[in-house]
Amino acid sequence: MPYVATAVRPILFVEDSARDAELLLDALAGCVDAVRLVHVRDGVEALAFLRRDGAFVARVGPQPALILLDLKMPRMNGMELLAIIKADAQLRHIPVVLMSSSQQDQDLSAAYRLGVNAYVRKPLEFDEFVVMARQLVGFWAELNLLPMADPG
Repeated sequence: MPYVATAVRPILFVEDSARDAELLLDALAGCVDAVRLVHVRDGVEALAFLRRDGAFVARVGPQPALILLDLKMPRMNGMELLAIIKADAQLRHIPVVLMSSSQQDQDLSAAYRLGVNAYVRKPLEFDEFVVMARQLVGFWAELNLLPMADPG
């Protein structure tokens, strides 16, 4: 099966904080070629995006190359969404990176039990956040390879 660099696919950013979403957009400005960041505010919107449902029923194009997922959100939190994604045969192949300020080991352990691909603690300092975001997205968007057709 042919493989393609993930940069042609969007990155789905699931984050309820408008401030953190803006920080990520600022951090990635001009640093990674061909990245299209899609921001949704919670797990419910993310699931609608992934399943092409509700407001996203007319969405065309491939599934995301990566899901950047916040832990604590209203309606459906990051752990709940992660469990749904990794249990769904149509979605489980999408890499998920949980980004959180949580320092709790039980969150880390639970995320890996559910199948998260990586767990990254959000740095509090902007300069550190920029470095983390660029390295993270650079790897998944420029180095990581995914099958051209979504596995099913």
